[in-house]
Amino acid sequence: MTEEFHRIRRLPPYVFAEVNKAKAGARARGEDIIDLGMGNPDSPTPPHIVRKLVETVADPRSHRYSVSRGIPGLRRALAGYYERRFGVALDPETEVIATLGSKEGLANLASAITSPGDTILVPNPSYPIHQFGFIIAGASVRSIPATPDEEMLRALDRAVRHSVPKPTALIVNFPSNPTAFVAHLDFYKELVAFARREEIWIMSDLAYCEIYFGDVPPPSILQVEGAKDIAVEFTSLSKTYSMAGWRMGFAAGNPRLIQALTRIKSYLDYGAFTPIQVAAVAALSGPQDCVAELRHLYRERRDVLLKGLHAAGWDVPAPEGSMFAWAPIPEPFREMGSVDFSKLLLKEAGVAVAPGLGFGEYGEGFVRIGLVENTQRLRQATRAIKGFFGRHGLHSNSIGAEHVA
Repeated sequence: MTEEFHRIRRLPPYVFAEVNKAKAGARARGEDIIDLGMGNPDSPTPPHIVRKLVETVADPRSHRYSVSRGIPGLRRALAGYYERRFGVALDPETEVIATLGSKEGLANLASAITSPGDTILVPNPSYPIHQFGFIIAGASVRSIPATPDEEMLRALDRAVRHSVPKPTALIVNFPSNPTAFVAHLDFYKELVAFARREEIWIMSDLAYCEIYFGDVPPPSILQVEGAKDIAVEFTSLSKTYSMAGWRMGFAAGNPRLIQALTRIKSYLDYGAFTPIQVAAVAALSGPQDCVAELRHLYRERRDVLLKGLHAAGWDVPAPEGSMFAWAPIPEPFREMGSVDFSKLLLKEAGVAVAPGLGFGEYGEGFVRIGLVENTQRLRQATRAIKGFFGRHGLHSNSIGAEHVA
């Protein structure tokens, strides 16, 4: 009765717990902590979406059980979004399902398609559910590079040739959490050709597709001809419309994978609260000015953060997308590791960041900084970091950090 449960035993201690505990302790002491460690949007949900929720909640008919795979109007709205944004046609009946955020969908699909001992290919570093959803399901995970380039494609080829059993599925996530890398359509074309040739499923996490800082919007893997033969893609309203707490996401693509997810969800949940689904229709089908405004807000915050960090002597590369900066730990602090560096930064500068180790062993040497505070607070954070460096005898011309692509 004292032995650890089997599936829990496969999960390592939560890396972020130490920093979160230190953060809670500092706040309990009344300290002002600037929290850039969570990917938690601070902007309010646009008013027209909230109004639709309130309107629907007032109807008692909406208080009943909903539909696990999403109400028909919501699935049609997601298909309409894909048509407008990516030029991709989706059948709302067979190629779309609503999920309780993209995280739940990823985890449940992992459970639906995985047999114990399967080998799954996952970028490292990456968002924890990408690997742990499959680990919980009983699979073995093989790490591949997290960059959308020839290095990843070569690693995939080696993994197929040298893994026993042969990999059955691959995760990709661009724009990436935590690295902020963005993939181009040519990369997806090569990836789809590889997966079709090797008969490997692709699960694409596209949660940050509307937060980008270049002139070209990030593509969907489903834009590639033949992608729906082997790929399913997860999207979310959490970041696009500042609806993180609403827990509304989607999976779209290969009908067999959508059916597998539909079937397993039918045993596990009754779907999101109907008013939330109706409000999600308003988000996807209503005015989209709010999306552009939010993108502008994150770009402004990114520029303020980078300017302040560079002035402090921290050479942090500019993210191409997502709501994060992936920052190499400055050389004088690198040996202490990302967890201890994060705790020291919290203690001495009052700034919380996420240790890179929490995203996989190859995230060690980095921290993730979220664009989740207003520009005034970001300037305050970078001034505090500059003071922190100065107290350690480091100045802007003496703090080196390798620049990553």
